[in-house]
Amino acid sequence: MSTHSPFPHVFEPLELGFTTLSNRVLMGSMHTGLEEEKNGFDKLAVFYEERAKGGVGLIVTGGISPNIRGRLAPFGCQLSYFWQVGKHKKVTEAVHKYPTKICLQLLHAGRYAYHPFSVSASKVKAPINPFTPSEMSVRQIKSTIKDFAHSAKLAAKAGYDGVEIMGSEGYLINQFSCIRTNKRTDEWGGAIENRMRLACEIVKAVREKVGEKFIIIFRLSMLDFVKGGNEWQDVVTMAKAIEKAGATIINTGIGWHEARIPTISTSVPRAAFTWITEKMRKEVSLPLVTTNRINTPEVAEKVLADGQADMVSMARPFLADPEFVNKAANGHSEQINTCIACNQACLDHVFKQQRASCLVNPQACYETELTITKTSTPKKLAVVGAGPAGLAFSVYAAQKGHDVTLFDGAEEIGGQFNIAKQIPGKEEFYETLRYFNVQLVLNNVEVKLGQTQSVEDLAEGGFDEVILATGISPRKLTITGADHPKVLSYLQVVKEKVPVGNKVAIIGAGGIGFDVGCYLAEQHSLSENADAWMENWGVDKNYEKGGAIKSDGAQQHTDREIYLLQRKTTKVGAGLGKTTGWIHRATLKNNGVKMYGGVTYQKVDDQGLHILHEGESKVLVVDNVIVCAGQEPERSLYDGLLSKNITTHLIGGADVAAELDAKRAIRQALTLAISI
Repeated sequence: MSTHSPFPHVFEPLELGFTTLSNRVLMGSMHTGLEEEKNGFDKLAVFYEERAKGGVGLIVTGGISPNIRGRLAPFGCQLSYFWQVGKHKKVTEAVHKYPTKICLQLLHAGRYAYHPFSVSASKVKAPINPFTPSEMSVRQIKSTIKDFAHSAKLAAKAGYDGVEIMGSEGYLINQFSCIRTNKRTDEWGGAIENRMRLACEIVKAVREKVGEKFIIIFRLSMLDFVKGGNEWQDVVTMAKAIEKAGATIINTGIGWHEARIPTISTSVPRAAFTWITEKMRKEVSLPLVTTNRINTPEVAEKVLADGQADMVSMARPFLADPEFVNKAANGHSEQINTCIACNQACLDHVFKQQRASCLVNPQACYETELTITKTSTPKKLAVVGAGPAGLAFSVYAAQKGHDVTLFDGAEEIGGQFNIAKQIPGKEEFYETLRYFNVQLVLNNVEVKLGQTQSVEDLAEGGFDEVILATGISPRKLTITGADHPKVLSYLQVVKEKVPVGNKVAIIGAGGIGFDVGCYLAEQHSLSENADAWMENWGVDKNYEKGGAIKSDGAQQHTDREIYLLQRKTTKVGAGLGKTTGWIHRATLKNNGVKMYGGVTYQKVDDQGLHILHEGESKVLVVDNVIVCAGQEPERSLYDGLLSKNITTHLIGGADVAAELDAKRAIRQALTLAISI
């Protein structure tokens, strides 16, 4: 490794006394769903091996329970029996082909367990779970401590270099450490010294069982972000006790799962919470890991160079690009497929008990199934449309060895991503377009922009097959007055920047309706300004109260009067992503946007929009009506190409235009490229 690395702090080894980490990058814990699948550990081994080969210094696995009650779900993964060691060995042996270390995360779900046998410090139900936990007896507490130690011993037998003890995010250990969930009056409740006892006893018991030469990471909740969360002094007291109990490294935990402050979504500024790790560095001498929304080597380097932490944890960026570290080491950060923090294929899948993957990299967790092998019969392919589907297909097909020409009528690549990137809090889409621009060049794809193709053009081009990734056209309004000057399409508003008045009705409350609502309500993005973002969501950087939250999260209010309307009678925004939908709803609510479901649209005239809502006719006196009422597939070339006997494929929005779905579009592009 040359000393001229563009990221010297990232690539400085970390000395732990009994072992050394090759760099300062930790791949954070993610549950993939492979842990519970049949033959899932064979796939998991390949998944982790790809990341080790990609250069990461230390990997932490998804959470594995130390006992049956701690499982996240009824058939969740646990490590308690010697016969379970074998499958874990597959993972550690695959990773250890490279200089990467790997730790098993031990996670007891506590009241977050999705089954009737859940336990916690006290009998207090979680707002995000239908099951009420039973209060642990002292005997149960003591046997749980033993279970953690026993699982750690089995992890060592399986070849892991260490364990991470999950003490944050609102799981069991965190439930003991906060008065929000710990109402006990015995020696396990009350003062912080008692509430943190479980954490300390677990670390001590694990250390005793595994000896000195084994990494113990403790994931400490430094910002609970819930009422009844710990005060800063409590967190410091606990950190010092964990250090004394024998931990090797402390990792930063941010926010409980039930917290109402976003912690990892796209709209959260990059490296938004590194300040809390930096604050803790003054209190303990163990190496500290900082985390959340660090997704480029440039951001990681700055955090380390500024002395905010000893290591950076990135989880989802390793779904997006297993080669992240090597690309950075070789000075090619422009080639990294950047995580856009959308959660659509990772967290949203896991919460629905599906296998995790990645919107920008559908091969994540499918390494053994969706593989690209060089073709022995290269074809000449035309791809029409340079949106997500067309871009992804062009790159995958070219990697396979086909000769690809990509056409688009616009002057830039990106399709709908060029609209998405302009929505406040969605600036990460710029990164995806940068990645594709670089990949098109690297894979010798011929790109022809500003050229609309006809059936004749394509027929005369000598192409073996044509892939139509022509996207969608917005559905038009079909009521009286649909052509009134007040009526605008979302493309006119976001793309063409047509001025919009102060009183607005948005028709359609799908993803695009919410995006347009955000665009109009938040005229400036907060994702570039971390302090303004904290202020907006009510985060107290002075940490004056428990949980670091202000009682009255200061909110922005737009000057505009906005109505967001839908025909469906379901909750407005019910179809949004499981882990991010609430953030979009809260953003609009905080900006005073009025949301109506079960609306019948009657007409638009000079007065405004006439609707029927809850059985009565109303006129919304508005300056503009913005139509976000779905899309139609754009496939005008399709029949003509088929009539000329040209093999033609439809992908992305041109195939299905239901809701704009980049996750489906990119995955479909990959599976088609594999099959051609």
